[in-house]
Amino acid sequence: MKKNIFIVAFLILSVSVFAQRDSVVPVTTAYITPLHTGLQLQDEEEEDEFVKGNPDYYKWYQAKKQIHFFVKVRKAGELRVQLQFKNKWALPIRVSVGATLLKAVLPATSKFTTIKLGKVLIADTGFVQITLSVPKNTARMQASIAGILLGGTAVEQMHYNHKPRRNAASVHLKYPVADSVKTVSFYNEITVPAGFDPVHTYYMACGFARGYFGIQVNSEKERRVIFSVWDAGNEAVDRNKVGIENRVVLLAKGDSVITNDFGNEGTGGHSHFVYPWKTQTTYKFLVTALADSASQTTIYSGYFYIPEKQRWKLIASFSAPKDGKPMRGLYSFSENFVGINGQIERKALFGNQWIQNGSNGQWQELTEARFSYDVTGKMGDRIDYGAGVTNNGAFELWHGGFKNATANYGQSFTRPALLNKPIIDFTKDADSLSLAQKDIAQINAAITARAIDTTGIVGGVYYKIVKEGSGDYVHVTDTVTVFYKGTLLKDGSIFDQTKDKPARFPLQRLIKGWQIGVPKCKVGGTIKIIIPAGIAYGMRTRSKAIPPNSVLVFEIEVVKAEPAKS
Repeated sequence: MKKNIFIVAFLILSVSVFAQRDSVVPVTTAYITPLHTGLQLQDEEEEDEFVKGNPDYYKWYQAKKQIHFFVKVRKAGELRVQLQFKNKWALPIRVSVGATLLKAVLPATSKFTTIKLGKVLIADTGFVQITLSVPKNTARMQASIAGILLGGTAVEQMHYNHKPRRNAASVHLKYPVADSVKTVSFYNEITVPAGFDPVHTYYMACGFARGYFGIQVNSEKERRVIFSVWDAGNEAVDRNKVGIENRVVLLAKGDSVITNDFGNEGTGGHSHFVYPWKTQTTYKFLVTALADSASQTTIYSGYFYIPEKQRWKLIASFSAPKDGKPMRGLYSFSENFVGINGQIERKALFGNQWIQNGSNGQWQELTEARFSYDVTGKMGDRIDYGAGVTNNGAFELWHGGFKNATANYGQSFTRPALLNKPIIDFTKDADSLSLAQKDIAQINAAITARAIDTTGIVGGVYYKIVKEGSGDYVHVTDTVTVFYKGTLLKDGSIFDQTKDKPARFPLQRLIKGWQIGVPKCKVGGTIKIIIPAGIAYGMRTRSKAIPPNSVLVFEIEVVKAEPAKS
């Protein structure tokens, strides 16, 4: 068959093929293994361009490479197998159709030719793998494979992906939450079973209307924790086209976290932390939302629990414009984001989902999820996906592997309540040591530059007695009445201050830095304290005015100190 005839045949294919019509399965839908040849990732992707439709054939010149086609037989019967090829030298070839092995010799030909390989009896319905290989001792080969032709009774209603996009369908779990719930925190856990973590997979734990948070396999050598937030507006590709009024703003990031822009799937702010996460280990994720209806912004912060340290780590905190709402649209997913190895099954377990209601601060467990998939599944290109509930009470998502589907679009699943409410201790910061060192360097730099003046340091708090008081020293157990002004050390911006009237509160209810520093002052006096982030608000998101990991400066006039009642 001539090449132009093959191209026409490829263009008129449909997903399902009926009756006795021969099915042309182009090599652009096949998978080449072994994928990893010691090349860099970008080189492997360039190598894979041979099977992405330009040209419409695979240049098969390495004996160690195998070509794999996958079809689903819906009617048992005879299957005739033919091969479309051209090659420079005669080439012995092996074709496995399921468990049956066919052998042939491809004659040398300069034009695309079709050769009959043989007939196979398909005794049962289901997915069938057809693999082309050559003997290991093949000395020379330079073949071009255009596709396979399948005929016989087994092709009736046969299914196969006829598009060059060979990613497995992405699969999702949506968690229904009543509109009346003002969700300010979303907690989820992921466990990836051993053997279900191929390269180019993103397991997303905490998805919401403006972003997503999960773990990714980038290459054989690198894995990441990824947290991203979308811009406002409708630009889908180029963030340079997004106006400043629609751009999310990075407020803070954790130590060693890389931040930049992203595009091509909407645009926004991206952050990732290179971390060697492992299979069969449960990882915890938390996203918080701090909404400001007045400015129509919401600050989204992503926190990842590092089990080796038993501490939470801030990944990043972004302010999203044109929002001002609590978290909504909660979901999880598993994605195969590069179509080189979409034939490999991916699987993840999502367990112990909780949300926190901002109206009362109470945590609520989520035990229901609804299954869905992306356009690759909706168009029927890929039909190997599924979901369920494990014996341990986790939602399971899987896709790829050319297995029969185990869930329908829109199907709901309910897991048993685990009653294992998350305990979030923001004072246990995985970056506390490195951040403390940065804070000290920042404070010392300000002292050297004479931006601030200090009398001394106590318990990590730098202080300056601005005015000596005439009363007794304040005790940490006192209830104090004070005038104060709070600013950020980095830029001097005011984030809070009293006006005409002083404020009154028990000192022990305030941040640690106040409890340490204010007792250095007498009643009637004024003190200035510089508080490192670790004993201020740490990695917590308080407001847009106080980003996580901020060094705070307070000037405090102590008007009154009332001893605790015995």
